[in-house]
This record gives sequence, C-alpha cells and structure tokens, in this order.
Amino acid sequence: MSDIVNEAVVVLNEKLAGSDFNGTAKFDIEGEGTVMMDENGARAADEEADVTLSADAETFQSILEGDTNPTSAFMTGKLKIDGDMGMAMKLAAVLG
Repeated sequence: MSDIVNEAVVVLNEKLAGSDFNGTAKFDIEGEGTVMMDENGARAADEEADVTLSADAETFQSILEGDTNPTSAFMTGKLKIDGDMGMAMKLAAVLG
C-alpha cells in the first residue's frame, strides 16, 4: 500500500468522524491504490461501492487538503465519478 493511500485513510477518517455519511464510496487513486469509505470510516481496500471517484494522486491530495473543490475538479475533468451522483454529492459535502 502506498504512502498516499495510508495518508488518505488518516485524513478521511478525521473528515468522516461525526459525519452522517451512510453509503459506500471508493477513491481510486491513479497508480497508488484505492480507499473505501462507509459509515465506519475509511480504510485501504478495493470493494464494491455506491460511487467510485477516480483521480490522480496530485488532484486527490489537493482535494483532501482543501485546496481543490471536489465539484470543480469534476467539472474540469480532473475527477471522474462512476455510480450514484447523489452519494458523490454527500461525500463532497463531508470533504468540503
């Protein structure tokens, strides 16, 4: 597992703590690995999810650090979303 994925798990668990996110989402980080998120938090795993968000490591880190808005990243083609768009919007609210 890459350092980027491990770091993402820590940051995402902080962001998900206390949120009411109640679906499943997967971040697919190009060349690094995948992170699963659900009501229990984030973990390094590759499982079926309601929505899959794909981005390169640079875009993903920028979103996690709050420098890039997930919606803007999607609109500019840096973030790809496959699956439940409503779930993606819920996740964007948690990450924002």
